[in-house]
Formats: sequence, structure tokens, C-alpha cells
Amino acid sequence: MGVEFRIVLKEVDESFPPGLTPEEVAVYIATKKAKAFDETVGDEIVLTADTIVCIDDMILGKPEDTDHAVEMLKLLSGRMHRVITGVCLLHKHTYHSFYDVSEVYFGKLTEEEIISYVTKCQPFDKAGSYGIQERIGLIGIERINGSYTNVVGLPTEKLYRELVKL
Repeated sequence: MGVEFRIVLKEVDESFPPGLTPEEVAVYIATKKAKAFDETVGDEIVLTADTIVCIDDMILGKPEDTDHAVEMLKLLSGRMHRVITGVCLLHKHTYHSFYDVSEVYFGKLTEEEIISYVTKCQPFDKAGSYGIQERIGLIGIERINGSYTNVVGLPTEKLYRELVKL
């Protein structure tokens, strides 16, 4: 996109109140992350995001351990799920939030494929226990409705349109 940036990490509690829709959860957490920068930002634009995976109205965050990752991938195998990324742009103490949703269709994965992926790729930092750009995505995804970059973790197409508005 031709935008210069730097990465600054801040520890943020990613809990959320009950009763929110998955879309609201993603935006809530992204906004919570942006608020951690509100006092320190000048004229810079702060971009924060949070990606969740949702199947059967159940939100899948990051797996706790190997067994949890395997369990999540078994749940996703052979089914459609939604990947929702909430994004928050903070500029001059003003928050602008949005989200994007992609539908991802996994083919049927064998237990051996799942265990091999989890063991080799250690997807413990990924919502739903997978990275679409990794082996599991290359062999397991049948199709996507929506943005590929959203599934990676940042809907760059939509982000660009929102950035030019600022």
C-alpha cells in the first residue's frame, strides 16, 4: 500500500463482555487495543486489529495448547466458518472502527494432517488454530468468500479505503 509504519507492541487484556455478536467482539478488542495508545499518540495514525474465527456462533480464539489446537481444527474440518477481523484506526484522539468478514470452507482433514500441522507449525498465536498462508491453508481450504487478506489477519482492501478517508 506504500504506507510507512512501525510496529509497537502493548499488552492488552483481550476479554470482552457477554452478549456481543462476533463482529462486535472483534471491533471491541481492536478498539481496546487502540485505547492503550491514546495518551501517547500525536499526529500519527494508530492501527490495531483483532481476528476471530466463528463457527456455529461459537468464537474460537487462540488455542491454549496442542490438544486445544487439534480440537479446533477437527471442529473446522469439512465445514464453513467465518473469519472476522475488527480494525480500529486512532487519529488525533478520534477512533474509527470497522470489521470485515470472510467465509472459509475447509475440506475434510485427516487426524494425521491436523496433528502434523499443529506439531510443525505451532499455531498457538492464531485464531482458530491455523494460518491460511501455511500448509493447512494450502491443502485444506476449498474456497473463500470474501477477502483473503482478512483471513491472513488484516483486510487490506477495506483498510486502504478507510485510510484515505482520514
